[in-house]
Amino acid sequence: MSPTRRTNAPRAQRELNEAARLTDQLQAAGLSKRDVARIIGRDPSLVSQFYTRHKGAAFVPALTHVLTALQSAGITDIDELAALAAPHITRRTTTSGTRARVRTKAVLITPTGTGTGRAGHQAIASGSARLRPLIAEAARQHLRLAFTVRLHRSGYLHPSGSRTDSPGIRRDVIQRTDHTEERSYGAAATGGFDAADFATRVDAAGGDVTAAVHQWLVETGRIHPDAQIIHLEIRTWRPR
Repeated sequence: MSPTRRTNAPRAQRELNEAARLTDQLQAAGLSKRDVARIIGRDPSLVSQFYTRHKGAAFVPALTHVLTALQSAGITDIDELAALAAPHITRRTTTSGTRARVRTKAVLITPTGTGTGRAGHQAIASGSARLRPLIAEAARQHLRLAFTVRLHRSGYLHPSGSRTDSPGIRRDVIQRTDHTEERSYGAAATGGFDAADFATRVDAAGGDVTAAVHQWLVETGRIHPDAQIIHLEIRTWRPR
């Protein structure tokens, strides 16, 4: 008797979970798996595991909301869809019913005091919490810091390159085709900012790094009060 040959059934013949079915519908509407990953704020490999390992149950409400927004309202902008999805994403629970921990990268500050942390659209919406430990550790080590913000160019009070606004050097301003603009504040050459001062600001804002930076930009007359930060980067170094 010849050995039984194992064959892999095509995906259409395998039973898909709800997350995979919703992802299929989103792809049929023009999105890619990478787009879906960006919308839910996860790595594309996780989206692939909707199909291979039946993961994704926690993202079903968000994916359903996104599909409705795409089909009914015609919203196709990835950032807009991500903003719509964010309130519907809940952390999974353990078998005991407690919220599962999320693996995060350790805060890395080198012996020279150099450290970098970034927060994109999803993290910004939750107050850039991932940047708080970096700022706290920088304050503990008496480091200096600088930061780069990105927002719609109409949110800035001064034109790019203005010496009224830091840094006053046009090469430190990045303008993008989506009408947003990145501007850097503080640098090693100018001394940067006291990390302890910003740590105090973050604590006063209840741990919301986005709010603390936004408040500083408003207080120092750099942005309009209703301007929204959509990207934030923190850099640290040890003063000489």
